[in-house]
Parts: sequence; structure tokens; C-alpha cells
Amino acid sequence: MMPLSMARTGETVTIRKVTGKDEVRQHLAELGFVAGAAVTVVHEIAGNLVLQVKDRRVALDRGLANRILI
Repeated sequence: MMPLSMARTGETVTIRKVTGKDEVRQHLAELGFVAGAAVTVVHEIAGNLVLQVKDRRVALDRGLANRILI
């Protein structure tokens, strides 16, 4: 497993695990980042990621992206 922040632009990956405190995991789950979900890296800007998950685009900073394991 590796963090989502290491995925390349244009790559579609599957989430295997979400780590962190309960509040962080709950927040990410509300955004659609749950185990088994497919995520596409749309763009990377200054270390922050723009991601496509469940028919929506979400921007995450590198810290949160590191909590999502693929």
C-alpha cells in the first residue's frame, strides 16, 4: 500500500484503507473516500490534489491525501 499523494495525474486507483483520527476518517468518508472506491487524480497543484471520486471533483491537501492508502 502507498498513500494517494503518490498517485500520478490521470491514474485511477482503488482506496484500500483510510487512516487517521475518527473525525478525519468521517470527514473523508462524507466526501466519498471510503475503502473500495475508485479515485482518479485529475490534477496536482503545488502538492495539492484535485481528485475525481463518485462523480464529483474534490481538492485535498497533501496531508489528507497521505491518510488515504491505495
